Amino acid sequence: MYMFCAISSLLLVGCNPKNQTDQPKEDTLKVEFSLPKKLKEVSGIALSQDKKTIWAIEDQGNKNVVYGLDTQGNLVADVLVENAENNDWEDITKDSQGNIYIGNFGNNDNNRQNLSILKLDLKDASQKTAKAVQTTNFHYEGQTEFPPKKSNWLYDCEAFVEMDGNFYLFTKNRSKGFDGTFLVFQVPNKEGDFEAKLIGKLKLQGGYSDAAITSATINSTKDKIVLLTHKNIHVLSGFTANNFNSAKIQKIPLNHNSQKEAIVFVDDKTLLIADEKDKKTGGNVYKFSF
Repeated sequence: MYMFCAISSLLLVGCNPKNQTDQPKEDTLKVEFSLPKKLKEVSGIALSQDKKTIWAIEDQGNKNVVYGLDTQGNLVADVLVENAENNDWEDITKDSQGNIYIGNFGNNDNNRQNLSILKLDLKDASQKTAKAVQTTNFHYEGQTEFPPKKSNWLYDCEAFVEMDGNFYLFTKNRSKGFDGTFLVFQVPNKEGDFEAKLIGKLKLQGGYSDAAITSATINSTKDKIVLLTHKNIHVLSGFTANNFNSAKIQKIPLNHNSQKEAIVFVDDKTLLIADEKDKKTGGNVYKFSF
């Protein structure tokens, strides 16, 4: 608990065990580097096991390619995934052994029935191609209509992590009458076709830019998960492997509004955050330190 309670002087002191908001006094994000011009719609980032390569993906309408950046933001690899289609790649993560996974589960209209997570044989930036060596297909427990009524559009997803043999998916609320509600689903990290088990229903504070989840990352001790939105990060703690309903949520404003779509822990006190490029803003990777 020390890491998130002892946040630097940029953030408010103290942790509340329930939903609450810390209030930084100034912009807490620092631009680490600008993304290469060709990467305008980054939807997820992950670090290689040696932390020398930042793997980045783009979402629907872009190539089935994983891009490798060095720690200064230089493009060092374009890795074509030969046997997978980018239906809507929305996040990328790795497990504790360094295996890389892509979340092919973007579902803006809540009507997709071909949701999957791809495990890649991606090892280093020297590769020109990669293959999906495991495909985890899934459908959501509780979804019976494709799409459901717009008041129940809770089945888009842009955020996931891997923890101890399971994937954990955090949905993006696109419902009419947005109220910050999101669902947490558990899917086994295996080849096959599974029902994603509903293990949590939670709520974030604020409007769409405050509370619509766009990416997730987990720390090395697996007791903190950070959810990203356009304006904030939200730190989850107190969850168990099979139950997120009792999770505590700490909202930390970034004092910075952009289309943030990707987040990853560098170490347990440092995050990298990437946003999409528009005409005037974005297209950067930022460093956030606890």
